[in-house]
Amino acid sequence: MSLRSRLTLLYITLVGGILLLFGVVIYVSVSLTVTNQIDQTLRQTANNFISNTRVDQTGELFVTTAPLADLPTDVYVQVWSRNNRLSAAPNTPTTRMLDPVGYQSSKPVWNDVFIGSSHLRVLTIPLRVGDRFVGTMQVGTQLTVVDATQRTLLIVLAIGTLAAITISGLAAWLSTRQALAPLKDVTEAALTITRADDLSRRIPYRGPKEDETGQLITAFNRTLSRLENLFHQQRRFMADVGHELRTPLTVIKGNVALLRRMGSTDEESLSSIESEVDRLTRLVGDLLLLAQAESGKLPLARRLVELDTLLLEAMQQMRVLARDKLTMKIGEIDQVLVCGDNDRLKQVLVNLIGNAIKYTPAGGEVIVSLGKTANQARLTIRDNGPGIPAEDMPHIFERFYRGEKSRTRSQDGKGFGLGLSIAYWIVRNHGGRIEVNSVEGKGTTFCIWLPLKDGECPEMTNPG
Repeated sequence: MSLRSRLTLLYITLVGGILLLFGVVIYVSVSLTVTNQIDQTLRQTANNFISNTRVDQTGELFVTTAPLADLPTDVYVQVWSRNNRLSAAPNTPTTRMLDPVGYQSSKPVWNDVFIGSSHLRVLTIPLRVGDRFVGTMQVGTQLTVVDATQRTLLIVLAIGTLAAITISGLAAWLSTRQALAPLKDVTEAALTITRADDLSRRIPYRGPKEDETGQLITAFNRTLSRLENLFHQQRRFMADVGHELRTPLTVIKGNVALLRRMGSTDEESLSSIESEVDRLTRLVGDLLLLAQAESGKLPLARRLVELDTLLLEAMQQMRVLARDKLTMKIGEIDQVLVCGDNDRLKQVLVNLIGNAIKYTPAGGEVIVSLGKTANQARLTIRDNGPGIPAEDMPHIFERFYRGEKSRTRSQDGKGFGLGLSIAYWIVRNHGGRIEVNSVEGKGTTFCIWLPLKDGECPEMTNPG
C-alpha cells in the first residue's frame, strides 16, 4: 500500500472514529433527555392520582374523578389492590398488568415493556398507608414518538457520518497528493541522477522551505552538492596522484633504458633512480598516513610531550634548510606540556616551518612562538612572505592543493601538496585545531591550538 493510501486510510479512520463517538454521545444524550422528560410526566401523573386515591372501610382502593380530566390520552393508569384486583384503569386499553416485573418491586421503579406491538414506559409505585401495604399504582405511556425520534436521529447520524467520512477521505486523498507531489519529484530526480550520473542536478521546490517537505528537499540538495564536491575532489585526487607518479616513473624508466643501452652501470643514473624511488616512497607513505588520519585510525603514542623542547629541536633542524636565505627567530616561548605523539607533533612543526621557509623570499623572516591561553597551548608560525591569495584559503588543507600564484611547487620537486593536509589531521586527532591568517604581500600566520596536559597521559591510543 502506498504512503498516500495509508495516510488517507489513517485520516478516514480518525475522522470516522471521532464522528462515531460524537454520534453515540448525541444519541445517548437525546435519548436520556427525552426519557427524563417522560419520567417526569409519569411521576407528576402518579402524584396527582396518589393524592386522589382513597382507601374505603373494607381496605379497597378507589380513585376520585378529580384527576381524570387532566389525564393525557396517551397516559395509562392502573391501580391494583393488595389482593391483585384492578381497582381503577383510566385510559388503559387492557386489563392486563402493564408491568408484571415492576409489580414485584417494593420500591418505585421505571421499566420499558412491550404489550403486543406497543412499547410503553411504565412507572410502578407501591402504595402504603403508614407501614401497611394497600396496593400498587402503575402509570405508563406510549414510546412511539420517542422510538420514531431515535430512529430518525440514528438515520441522520449514520448518513451524516458516512457523508463526512466520504468527504474527508476525498479531501485527504487530494491534499496528500498535493503534499506528497514533491516526494515524487525527489524520486524522479534521484532516478535521473542515477541513470545519468549527473550530480549537478537539483530538485526544484516552489513551496515554503520551512515545512517538512521543504526541509527534506533542502537537505537532499545539500547532500547532492556535497556528493558532487566529493566526486570532483576524488577525480582531482586521482588526477593529482597520477601526475605525481608519472614524473618519477618517467625518470626511472628513462634511466633504466639508458643503462640498457650503455650495457654498464652508471652511478649518476642509479642515483637518479634511487632519488625518485625515495620520492615515491615518501608519496605513498604520506598518502597512507593521510588515509589513516581521515578514517580516524591514525596510530598515536600519547605520552607526555614538552612542546617547548620539541619546538627548539624542530627549529634547530630547519635552520639547516634555511641556511642564509632568511632569518629564523623564536619569539615568546613558554614551558608547555601536552599529551600527544612526539614524532607526529614534530612532523607538524617541520611541515609548517618548512612551508614558511619555502615560500618566504630571500631576506625574509620566520618567527615561531609558543604560549598558553586558558587550558590550551598556542603555537604560531609567522612569515613575511607573499601570503596566500583569498581564493586559495578555503582549499589549503586539501590533498594535492597548491596555489597557482604565490605558493607554487618548489623547484626541488619534493613537495606533493600533502603536508598541510597531514598536519591538519594530526592536530585534529590530538583534539586541537589549526587556524590560518594571511594577507597578500604581508605574510601568513599559522596558529596551532592543542589542549594542555590534564591528568595522566594514556600510554597508547588509537583514535576512532
